[in-house]
Amino acid sequence: MSVLIDTERLILDELAIDRDETFIMELLNEPGFLDNIGDRGVRSLDGARGYIENGPLVSYAKHGFGLWRVVEKVTGEAIGICGLIKRDGLDFPDLGYAILERAWGRGYAEEAARASLDYGRKILGMGRIVAITVPGNVGSIRVLEKVGFVFDTMIQLPGERDKSTYFVSEA
Repeated sequence: MSVLIDTERLILDELAIDRDETFIMELLNEPGFLDNIGDRGVRSLDGARGYIENGPLVSYAKHGFGLWRVVEKVTGEAIGICGLIKRDGLDFPDLGYAILERAWGRGYAEEAARASLDYGRKILGMGRIVAITVPGNVGSIRVLEKVGFVFDTMIQLPGERDKSTYFVSEA
């Protein structure tokens, strides 16, 4: 895959079924992902391949954007996902991210989020971009505020039983 976004410490590019299934299975089953984003039911490499194929790859083809693989330049290791999502129940593109817990606390989520926002605005011409979190996800809320998001309201997304904290960022 070619580099989509290049920052000081990170590379963001498209996820690939034949390369990223092990990483995706690990990420989607970490306690932080399960608690703050939700259980995607991915318990096998086949499940991880299905997640990539039916989620990010469909989004790239349909919208020209999606969740991208976040790679640490120094190690070449995939450490997370970050990008823009067109989510049912939201009128605007949504910034989403998840970083492997062993890479938490190094500013990677903020760096990837800022780069994804810049890409959305400068390359894709997006104005308003939104973000959602579970109300108690203090770390994610802090990242959103650092990259310019402002709390707007609590919302109920289709198919979700709990409300989400809704943030807005304007161009």
